[in-house]
Amino acid sequence: MHEFLFGIYPYIALAVMIVGSIARYDRDPFTWKSSSSQLLRRRQLVVGSVLFHVGVLVIFFGHLIGLLTPIWVFDALGISHGAKQVLAIVLGGVAGVMALAGGAMLLHRRMTDPRIRATSSFWDIAIMWLLMAQLVLGIGTIFVSIRHLDGGEMVRFMAWAQGIFTFDSHAASYIEDAALVFKLHLFLGLTIFLVFPFTRLVHILSGFAAPVRYLMRAGYQIMRTRRPATALRGAGREG
Repeated sequence: MHEFLFGIYPYIALAVMIVGSIARYDRDPFTWKSSSSQLLRRRQLVVGSVLFHVGVLVIFFGHLIGLLTPIWVFDALGISHGAKQVLAIVLGGVAGVMALAGGAMLLHRRMTDPRIRATSSFWDIAIMWLLMAQLVLGIGTIFVSIRHLDGGEMVRFMAWAQGIFTFDSHAASYIEDAALVFKLHLFLGLTIFLVFPFTRLVHILSGFAAPVRYLMRAGYQIMRTRRPATALRGAGREG
């Protein structure tokens, strides 16, 4: 079961996320949106949204850089494993609390406002609960991490994540002895990847793709000055 969950399931989750996202964009492009409920109720949205999104973005890029950057890069920069562990605990802890507080405000708003609840789909509510559970588990890992300030615990997860992307058949074995809270955190994270294409989370891809599409656009937009109304009427009489 361990081999399946952490050696095979990651590929299933990533494959469904990639193929499902492409299929949704191709077949149902008009559903590719965040479905903002700001017009229904602005209260709680601004503060909750800022806290949640800033916290989640810091966590996402922290995990991306922390897990997928080769260990030798940190060694070459003179960053010890212990220092990296402390940085992850502090930065991840602050961002996690921010995201959890903001997410709680957004979830309360969605669950208690009748109009927002009525316009919410199953996945609108389910994905928020999944994200909140993931944030709680993530914060829970801090209490285990502070007992491993030598950085050894983080190195094994780096080896696992990089092993998945390099198709290392022994990747799952690297975290076999990890604490249960870490395994639950990883499993739920992979499950969020699995359901990603069926939720409003797809709008995240638009946020990353927009700058690239702008830089790779075919040409510049041509802007023309607007002719005064008097000139248009004069041209009509002359005709």
